[in-house]
Amino acid sequence: MRRRFFLAAAPAAATLLQMPRAARAGTAVPIRFGEGWRKLDFPRLTPTRYGFGGSSLEIEGDASSSLIYLAVPEAARTARSARWSWSVSQSVPPTDLARKGGDDRNISLYFVFMDADAAARLSPSTSPQRLLASRSARVLIYVWGGDRAPGSVLPSPYLRGRGFTVALRPAGTGQDRVEVDLAGDYAAVFGAPAERLVGLAVSADSDDTDSMLRARLSDLSLG
Repeated sequence: MRRRFFLAAAPAAATLLQMPRAARAGTAVPIRFGEGWRKLDFPRLTPTRYGFGGSSLEIEGDASSSLIYLAVPEAARTARSARWSWSVSQSVPPTDLARKGGDDRNISLYFVFMDADAAARLSPSTSPQRLLASRSARVLIYVWGGDRAPGSVLPSPYLRGRGFTVALRPAGTGQDRVEVDLAGDYAAVFGAPAERLVGLAVSADSDDTDSMLRARLSDLSLG
């Protein structure tokens, strides 16, 4: 099923609504899974396994958690939408995405924004930990997992008001093709226009429920 989404309410009670299939202006920038991605493992946790395949990313989790990160190419820093396909063949159980340390999910896509001045000062060697901890960073996190209804939006328990989780699909198996309105979603949850998109991250998390997940992300592009 192909879906297009945007947020249409305040952060505490935002919902995602289907949009008409009008073409967007601009040229899509494809994101390749391979060179340039960096892996972030967490202390005392088994890392999730990521298989880089160019246009696709294979994800395998066995009571594990880790994250991969990519600095956004300069050509895509003004992106206002994103598209991707994803599928889950083995799912973690439903969890509470607002609970720190109890929020396993099959796939999360992070879109990290900064104001233009902060983005211009950003070094290519900046670590994902430092970027996500920056007071200038604002993060939209699109998730397949949890127990919330599709379209639910909630503050990330890790980012202290600088990040919001958007639940696109609850825990379970299946496949989908998605387009999100990054600019509209950003404005809805942060109350200001989106500026520069500086980073992308993917994570998968199954350590809290001691479970297994098998998932795939493919054909990611920014436009």
